[in-house]
Amino acid sequence: MRVLHVEGGRHLYGGAFQVLNLLRGLAARGHRNLLACPRGCPLAAAAEPFAQVMGMPMHGDADPLMAMRLRRLIRAHEPDLIHLHSRIGADVMGGIAGRLAGVPVIHTRRVDNPEPRWLVALKYRLHDRVIAISEGIGRVLVGEGLPPDKLRLARSAVDFESYAHPCERSQAAARLGVEPEALLVGVIAQLIERKGHAVLLDALPPLFDAHPDLRVVFLGKGPLAGPLRERVEREGWTGRVVLAGFRDDLPELLPCFDLIVHPALMEGLGVSLLQASSAGVPIVASRAGGIPEAVRDGENGLLVPPGDPLALRRAIAILLSDPERRRILGQAGRALMVREFSIDAMVEANLAVYRELV
Repeated sequence: MRVLHVEGGRHLYGGAFQVLNLLRGLAARGHRNLLACPRGCPLAAAAEPFAQVMGMPMHGDADPLMAMRLRRLIRAHEPDLIHLHSRIGADVMGGIAGRLAGVPVIHTRRVDNPEPRWLVALKYRLHDRVIAISEGIGRVLVGEGLPPDKLRLARSAVDFESYAHPCERSQAAARLGVEPEALLVGVIAQLIERKGHAVLLDALPPLFDAHPDLRVVFLGKGPLAGPLRERVEREGWTGRVVLAGFRDDLPELLPCFDLIVHPALMEGLGVSLLQASSAGVPIVASRAGGIPEAVRDGENGLLVPPGDPLALRRAIAILLSDPERRRILGQAGRALMVREFSIDAMVEANLAVYRELV
């Protein structure tokens, strides 16, 4: 099978990393991948062993010529189907290109951001199938008017073995700029409002009082980096709250965290949660979007209402004071990843949708 994948994201994390996992799995099964993505993006270089990569200009929703550029690719390479992996213009322009070429179109939806019903009614007419990466996203789509017979589920996945390393504590602490003996809490997310970093900051003061050795590390980048850093300095938390930026050494760092916190206000599923569980790290997260599918309350972590600093503080305090419970939750998280979130399961779920159309 020959599949044209379209990914408009410019950074190799989140959805783009899932695309890379899918390309690798499809290539291993003998399928041919074509990848259209922004010219020079990190995904382009990483995908070269598994796909014929075609870098092209992609300027987002305000780029109507993207449909014509994709139409030319379709005409030149004659794929059996088109798989659109992002919004950022690719969902609409890729859908138009597929319709013009008469090729089946699949769109994967990775976020649970609400869309107006009129937009859902128009946009998803362009797609033969819509894949949600979580049941939570599926419920949002159907609630906004997507016909249920178009919807399919293919959960995001993680390479479990990449994160199942023993902790090199002193090395990880040196990389993060914290003390080796610190009680280490991490947040792995883009620095954007809906990820809820401010909610965690609101919860911190009594936790710092109870645990003087507590260090909180924000792993990620985004437009809120400046405001978050200013608040940390204003509160006098420099050295206790660390903005470590985007990291490509996450597999080595993650096993050394005592707890991962994900206070998101909205979330499709949360790949960072799958990574944390693969590393055997317990989680405190919001009961938002698809998060309860990745974090099972009482199994591999604790869930709290989104946007509630008091509830978040209580859950964090429970686990910080109970190392044995953290260990049990971490072990259960590894088992959950192997059981339900393997890359093989994700690839086969996507292939099942392809076979419906080809």
